[in-house]
Amino acid sequence: MQLMPLPQRQWSFGALTLDLSQPHVMGILNVTPDSFSDGGQHNEKEQAIARAKQMIAEGATVIDVGGESTRPGAAVVEIEEEIRRVVPVVEELAKLNVVISIDTSQPEVIRAAVAAGAHIWNDVRALTRPQALETAAELDIPVIIMHMRGEPTTMNNLDQYEDVTTDVIRELSQRVQDALDAGVKAENIMIDPGFGFAKNAQQNLQLLNEFHKLTDMGYPILSALSRKRFIGSVLDAAEPQQRAVGSATAHLLSIQQGACMVRAHDVKATADAIKIWQAMQLA
Repeated sequence: MQLMPLPQRQWSFGALTLDLSQPHVMGILNVTPDSFSDGGQHNEKEQAIARAKQMIAEGATVIDVGGESTRPGAAVVEIEEEIRRVVPVVEELAKLNVVISIDTSQPEVIRAAVAAGAHIWNDVRALTRPQALETAAELDIPVIIMHMRGEPTTMNNLDQYEDVTTDVIRELSQRVQDALDAGVKAENIMIDPGFGFAKNAQQNLQLLNEFHKLTDMGYPILSALSRKRFIGSVLDAAEPQQRAVGSATAHLLSIQQGACMVRAHDVKATADAIKIWQAMQLA
């Protein structure tokens, strides 16, 4: 494993700033009935805001709001329903001192969410939906471009790679270039290798072991492996809630290799691990 520095870059959103030279925890807020780990727990606005406040207190500096589950076999969500789930939560979160990310692939959803106060577009489909590239360029907000093959319904059949890390970097690079060609600013791009999306357990472990190679692309990196199935397979932990320590450990390994943001369900465990790592750097 190769230790890598974090990028010297800042994202500013009015009075809010994210200094990407320091690691950040993105707290997961699924306002869905069917997400793999916490579906149905926060799909009422009051529950969602209470959970967001708890994650902020535990150390999250970004709250990632998602109105569509992307677990394998998840039901399709109509655009109007996704907006109905997401926008009222964003309107309340905008009253708090926190950066808001939106986990969506729909241009209509991100437009509505940004109008309500959201700051970042987190797209697991890497701006492949119609008008997504044009919308990202027009909104001029940070966008997280993730590697995935196919759709959540088909991705588990698309994990054939010559070399997973090399192939992920090549395919991600093409999506980044498509975004640049559409007018998305380079300083607005963050990449995500897509742990668990069209990758089997061994491929995920190789990707984590070689995570530092992603820094050659020259963009800030998000690591999003919280409670993933491959963590469970290593730990023999069938229930996602049993994977907190494994997830925090893997996220810390990502940070050591250049990730400046990690997307976590278990915010306190992750933030505590980062604090120990940061204190070690200053010793």
